[in-house]
Amino acid sequence: MLKKIFRFIIPSAFALAMLIRVETAQQRQTAGADPAASGATRQTTRLQRAPTRTVKDPYTGFSSVAVDVNRNEIILQDENNSTIAVYGRTDNTPPQASLTEPKRIIGGSNTNIAMNCAVYVDPDTGDIYSVNGDVEHWLTVWSREKKGNVAPDRQLITPHRTYGIAVDEETKEMFIATQHPASVLVWRKTAQNKDAPVRILEGEKTRLAEAQGVAVDTKNQLLYVGNKGAFARNNNNVAWGRTWQPGAATWDITDRVLDFDPGTGEFRAPSINVYPLKANGDTPPLRVIQGPLTRLNWPGHISLDVDNQELYVTGPVTDEILVFRATDSGNVAPIRVLKGPKTGLGHPNGVFVDNKNDELVVANFGNHSSTIYRRTASGDTAPIRTIRAAPVGTPAPTFGRIGAMTYDTKRDEFLIFN
Repeated sequence: MLKKIFRFIIPSAFALAMLIRVETAQQRQTAGADPAASGATRQTTRLQRAPTRTVKDPYTGFSSVAVDVNRNEIILQDENNSTIAVYGRTDNTPPQASLTEPKRIIGGSNTNIAMNCAVYVDPDTGDIYSVNGDVEHWLTVWSREKKGNVAPDRQLITPHRTYGIAVDEETKEMFIATQHPASVLVWRKTAQNKDAPVRILEGEKTRLAEAQGVAVDTKNQLLYVGNKGAFARNNNNVAWGRTWQPGAATWDITDRVLDFDPGTGEFRAPSINVYPLKANGDTPPLRVIQGPLTRLNWPGHISLDVDNQELYVTGPVTDEILVFRATDSGNVAPIRVLKGPKTGLGHPNGVFVDNKNDELVVANFGNHSSTIYRRTASGDTAPIRTIRAAPVGTPAPTFGRIGAMTYDTKRDEFLIFN
């Protein structure tokens, strides 16, 4: 999700669970001596204390969206609470209402859902494919009738930091973008457990850099990948080769070794890269959308309108939806931009083009809402419907995965990297 530095004013000490090492009297007397020779023993005592208070967003934070057009349902990933929420497609929260209740929710300790950042819905069966990023290495699959704290129908072992998902329904192949090391891994759609990918797009020639959103054009046999821009070179220019070989039936991704070359980290300009749909290995892109005219700034998910040959890109940092021609290349301006206070956009991170109903559906991580527009909406245009998961104006701290924190003693504030 979005990476930010947050400042919280907290007037007293912050209580955390602590690990305290306790030494015996004999150890203190023989400090500096060989523990084996002195017979000293060490004991670790775990003191678990409840926090005096918690800074947490109790409401839903929508990280991605898919529409089941055949069953008139909107599926939204709630990354705040690690749940999948299903709404009616035409749901619209009245201004005076606190929120709209989902039709069903999947979530809880048995689901293996955590940091769920991408979702796909099978158009034939209604099965839900949920991608876990950062802290888990599972893709979970749920049949349409599943709800509550239940185990998934099947799971697939994936790398950490997977982010986007797209499926080629003609060949039954599943494309999953991975941020670090930047790559696109392709599995059979029915893959599960330790099934190995059928191919992997990775390497310096690919120009992938923190791969995020992914989309496929089966009509023109093209693969689109959005990149935030962070990059570090891998030794031997191969990230997964140690645990995967072409044609292998299974792999053990949990035993992988990621070996980055020290000093090669850099920030590259965000981009949308286009490849042949069957691209494999260190394949360069056919073309790249990149440059200041594009307005790309840490793009999130993308959605491809194959019928009208338009590419929709979320701008979570700049609160906008960018639309490009699918054939665009180089430093080109979007053909449309949806942006402004009337739009209701708030850190939009997920987007879905619904061609059947000629609508555009957005998942907003920054204001507890999903906003729906006419497909061709542009400028400061209000949504035609809004699904809210919190009262109007409820603040959203936009927590993702908190990576580090420190305390400012002078200002009595915590600085939190997210």
